[in-house]
Amino acid sequence: MNKTRSRLIEMLHDSSAPMSGPTLATRLNISRAAIWKHIEALRDAGFEIDSGPDGYYVASVTGYNGPAITFGLEASYRIEYADQYESTNDRARELAKMGTTDDVAVVADAQTGGRGRLDRQWSSPSGGIWVSLLLLHPHCSPAELPVYTFAAAVAVVRAVQQCGIDVNIKWPNDVLLSRDTPEINPSDGRKIAGILTETAGEADQVSWLIVGIGLNANVDSTALPPEATSLQSVIGAVDRRALLQRLLNSFAELTNPIDLDNIIDAWRTHSTTLNQRVRITTPRETIEGVAVDIQTPGALIVQTNNGIKTIHAGDCEHLRSTEK
Repeated sequence: MNKTRSRLIEMLHDSSAPMSGPTLATRLNISRAAIWKHIEALRDAGFEIDSGPDGYYVASVTGYNGPAITFGLEASYRIEYADQYESTNDRARELAKMGTTDDVAVVADAQTGGRGRLDRQWSSPSGGIWVSLLLLHPHCSPAELPVYTFAAAVAVVRAVQQCGIDVNIKWPNDVLLSRDTPEINPSDGRKIAGILTETAGEADQVSWLIVGIGLNANVDSTALPPEATSLQSVIGAVDRRALLQRLLNSFAELTNPIDLDNIIDAWRTHSTTLNQRVRITTPRETIEGVAVDIQTPGALIVQTNNGIKTIHAGDCEHLRSTEK
């Protein structure tokens, strides 16, 4: 969005009353005809701008694009939007290598090469929320970076819960529908979102961090793997713009400034892994036991038959009580 159009929509947003064409033209130092052209362009971008005897006002925003997502966003991320990227994480990495000076949220309507942990394919059709946050010089040590994954999971939970649906977090980075949700198999929740983080830096300093979030919003569940589902399949279509804004605002609140203990406490509150019998598979071993706690900045504490194990990374499977 060009600067004049950005200023125009900000003025309409900040005004408590409609603003007339002459007033807008004077403040922006352009003609009334130019104001009308900018208004039409904003309408094409999804802004429902009505006009009356007293002037123009924003009635609602229906678009899902860069200007619409930016409009009313409290978090200070610059939004870079495209209808399709191969991967929003890859685009965020490109921006980091190009030397961008802003924290950026890269957003796509669809991804052709979305991926999850361990380079697994992540189905990313049109209608989901596919966003990667590029954070420059995050204020923590390399050892503390995992906490950003946990902050993202908490932000997803808080944003989704405002849609009227209960979700929980499975260690380390999956957000699942609550097992109390009637639509799903009562024995376990299906995945609604996942998180992938990438970083670059030196041994004692982080140059940049990318937090990629995939949230199955307005996606047909038939386009997803059997272990996943979507908000649309459970409660119907949601307002993606509002949902993404809530997610970004919540993540910013959790991480600016970063408070490790607060994030871990919030993660505990929403965890579906703690107090569960689990099987953790790591490159070196498979561990079974009861998940008893989470340790800053994100290690899982498991009580096994051979004592306490502290696990920093691995695939987590929730076991039924009959599984040993």
